[in-house]
Amino acid sequence: MAPPWNAAVIGTIFPGMDPRQASLFEDPKPGPAGFAYRSGAIDPDEEAALAKVLADLDLRAFEMRGYAARRRVAYFGRRYDESAKGLKDGPPIPDFLQGLRHKAAALAGLRPEALVHALVNEYPPGAPIGWHRDRPAFGQVIGFSLLSPCVLRFRRPREDDWERRSLTLEPRSAYGLAGEARSVWEHSIPPVEALRYSVTFRTLA
Repeated sequence: MAPPWNAAVIGTIFPGMDPRQASLFEDPKPGPAGFAYRSGAIDPDEEAALAKVLADLDLRAFEMRGYAARRRVAYFGRRYDESAKGLKDGPPIPDFLQGLRHKAAALAGLRPEALVHALVNEYPPGAPIGWHRDRPAFGQVIGFSLLSPCVLRFRRPREDDWERRSLTLEPRSAYGLAGEARSVWEHSIPPVEALRYSVTFRTLA
């Protein structure tokens, strides 16, 4: 079942939206159980302003076991340290992400301070992200997709094969991963066609 929206505050976070229609994530997408989606979670002006700030961040190529990916990242708050095999404190979540943090919390029915980790991803044209599940130290994931669409793919093992799902994340949409979508299914994004940013927030497990 999709994580609930917090209808009590949704009208404040998303002006003009009827809370009775926003008590749950929209779920028109063929995602696995625990996946949630909302189109138009932020407006075009907010997207443009945020993208301008993100473009000026000190982003670094994502590295894993000596491999440098094409996407670039910035971490804030609690983060997983590969060398220490555990969580450590990073820079605090900055002011320019606090609005999104509050929206993410409202969508998932959480307190903003429960979202202890923020990750900015920059995907230049042709950049993918491979199959993975998030670190088990983290819990729910709530993300925002900016500037251009991408395909989000899911898979889980089924006997000698994989069960697969895929859907499109539109610009300015929000999405959530909890339950099986978070802990059972792997996800990936094939190479994007145009510059894309994502901002994802995470709770602790």
